[in-house]
Amino acid sequence: MTDYKSILITGGGSGIGRAIAQRFSRGGWFVGLADISEDGMAETGALLPEGTWSSHTLDVRDPEQWERVLKEFHEACGGRIDCLANNAGVPLGGDLADLTTEEIDRTLAINLNGVIYGARAAYPYLKEAAPGSCLVSTCSAAGLYGQAGMTVYCASKFGVRAITESLDVEWAADGIRVTDVMPSFIDTPLLAQSSHHGDNTPIRDRVQAAGLEFTPVEDVAETFWRAVHGDKLHNPIGATAKKIATAARWMPSYIRNKSRELALKGLKPMG
Repeated sequence: MTDYKSILITGGGSGIGRAIAQRFSRGGWFVGLADISEDGMAETGALLPEGTWSSHTLDVRDPEQWERVLKEFHEACGGRIDCLANNAGVPLGGDLADLTTEEIDRTLAINLNGVIYGARAAYPYLKEAAPGSCLVSTCSAAGLYGQAGMTVYCASKFGVRAITESLDVEWAADGIRVTDVMPSFIDTPLLAQSSHHGDNTPIRDRVQAAGLEFTPVEDVAETFWRAVHGDKLHNPIGATAKKIATAARWMPSYIRNKSRELALKGLKPMG
C-alpha cells in the first residue's frame, strides 16, 4: 500500500478535469487521468510532475471499460484508490422538441449512466481504502432547479444529485464519503460548441446574453479539493449556483417566475 493518496478523474483530458488534476497533484496526490482523448490526457499530463500520474483510455458509457481502467489504475497508483472523481460530461441544450433521439441518448449515457457505472465499479476499491475514501461527482446548478432549454441536461444532473444523496446513505457504513460539486457556467472548451444539432450559436454566447457569469475553472478545482476533504454533501460554486440553491430551497416560486421570465425573453442559456 502507498503512503500517498490517489484520485482517478474522468474527463481528465481537458477543462474541469484538467484543473482538478493540477490541484490534486499540487496537494501531493497521485493522479489518474481517464478520458476518450489520448491527446488531451497527454496535454494534461505534461502539466504534472513526472511519475505522479497515469493515463487510461475510457468511454464512461462502457461498464467493461470501467472495470479495466480501475484495475489498471489500482496497479499504477500502488494499490490504493482513495477517490473517484466522476467528472466526464457533455452539454446539451435546446427545446426538447428540437432534440434528436441520438442527442438525448448520448447525453444521458455519458452524464448519468457513466456516473452510475463508475460508482458501481469503484465501490470495492473505495471500500478497500476506507475510511476516508471518497466518491465526488460533477453535478451542476442545473441539478438544483429545471430550466427551459435544458430539459435533458437538467434531468442528467438531477440524477447525479440523486446518486450522491443515495450513496451518501448507502455507503456510510463502509466509511466512504460521497459528495458532489455544483458549478454554474464554466468557460471551458465545451462552451464553444452549439447547444444542439439545430443551433449554430455557441453556448458561451447564450450564457452571456442571459447575463450569467462564468466561474473560473480554477475555482471549481479548489471546490473539488474542499469537497473531498470536507463534510458537505452538495457544494454549489459561483454566484449563479449559490443563488439558485438558496432560491430553490427557500423561494421556489421566485426562481420559477424568474426562469419563466428568461424563457419568455428568449434568453434561455442553453436554448
